[in-house]
Amino acid sequence: MKALEEKILKEGTVLPGDVLKVGSFLNQRVDTVFLKKMAEETKRLFEGIEVTKVLTVEASGIAFATAVAMELGVPMVFAKKHPSANVSGEQYFSPVYSFTHKTTYDIAVSKEYIQPTDKILITDDFLANGNALKGLIDIVKQAGAKVAGCCAEIEKGFQGGGDALRAAGYKVESLAIVEKMENGSIVFRG
Repeated sequence: MKALEEKILKEGTVLPGDVLKVGSFLNQRVDTVFLKKMAEETKRLFEGIEVTKVLTVEASGIAFATAVAMELGVPMVFAKKHPSANVSGEQYFSPVYSFTHKTTYDIAVSKEYIQPTDKILITDDFLANGNALKGLIDIVKQAGAKVAGCCAEIEKGFQGGGDALRAAGYKVESLAIVEKMENGSIVFRG
């Protein structure tokens, strides 16, 4: 999505450790008009594929997942990273290592929110090593549901997670793929 690439170049910042800061429009302050455009593009990318729910992990992925779910007219479910007093009953769990936070979370989704008949579109704000998406795929499999596909707002192509998921047979679409970041500059995959 050319418009997202342009926005990243204009408003994004490359930080040490291969971190791309896009908090000014994507995951702390959300540009809702642009978010809608990204959701519309995601709907176009998955046209003709049945989706019954959108699944993400808290917290930065929730805005995108909600916008995509609204475009598709389906519910959105998010996996929690931390135990919560308002979650009861049986849950699906999967361990996920966070590249950003350098820690492993046991993400969880209540079993009542994903059914074996569901066709799940998994979304996230970033796709780097693919750990969050792999954990969400694991939860979908535990539920006996089907992965309809995966979509990230921004993929760090140089970290290989998206390519590994594609090689495993999943439909993975990213709205922008960063091929490399060095010396403060960003190069997108052609």
